Amino acid sequence: MSKNTLTIVAKIIAKSAHREEVKKGLLGLITPTLEEKGCINYDLHQDHTNENIFLFYENWESRALWLDHNASSHIAAYQKATDGYIEDFEIYEMRVI
Repeated sequence: MSKNTLTIVAKIIAKSAHREEVKKGLLGLITPTLEEKGCINYDLHQDHTNENIFLFYENWESRALWLDHNASSHIAAYQKATDGYIEDFEIYEMRVI
């Protein structure tokens, strides 16, 4: 992996009452995101002990292409569909060292 590659770790914690809606929305992001320019991988994980915790592990060719992803229509649709369903959300922008 290139040192210019941007790795994203995104942690999403769903409210318990809305876990399945959030999960469905997150799963729906995978296919269109993998088709985006610059997306190397976009892997969704769910915690074994707390099923409200989801984590995306992503790699992008550049930060600019990742920012384009964040401005995409499928991200906007997901945000609208899950408005009020998220307990917490954290993003870590990482690089290979």
